[in-house]
Amino acid sequence: MTACNTPHPTLPRTHQGFTLIEVMITVAIIGILAAVAYPSYTDYIRKSHIQEAFSNLSTYRARLEQYYQDNRAFAASATATTCGGAADTTLTAAELGAEIEYFTYTCTPSDSGQGYLITATGSSGAAPGNTYTLDHTGARATTSFKGTSVTAACWLINGSC
Repeated sequence: MTACNTPHPTLPRTHQGFTLIEVMITVAIIGILAAVAYPSYTDYIRKSHIQEAFSNLSTYRARLEQYYQDNRAFAASATATTCGGAADTTLTAAELGAEIEYFTYTCTPSDSGQGYLITATGSSGAAPGNTYTLDHTGARATTSFKGTSVTAACWLINGSC
């Protein structure tokens, strides 16, 4: 046979791209995964942010207990409107002895300085909508969780005690 008479081998067709249906299936799968993953992620972030409140409430309680040991009252006087030696009801990082990032903290004396109520209110990040309290007896409470008013005798993390 001569070179002119030899059959040319047929080359396999190469895939040139994706079909529209393949792209649509991929987008649908990504959408379903995002619909499941995003709420879980935001819940995870919220849980990490509320840990600040728990830590700072406990830290300030210890500071108030020390103040009580030194002064026999949680407030400077029976008519004081602030707890401990605080200048204002809204507590600063220095008064708390801790970092403040996601919550604002207030302390209100009660029972003529023989009691107090510390409140942590979510202010930034994933914390807004969460409010936690701690009183002089050590009673913990949640008054707002994920923006919904609640009455729980514990600090809610997942929606139940």
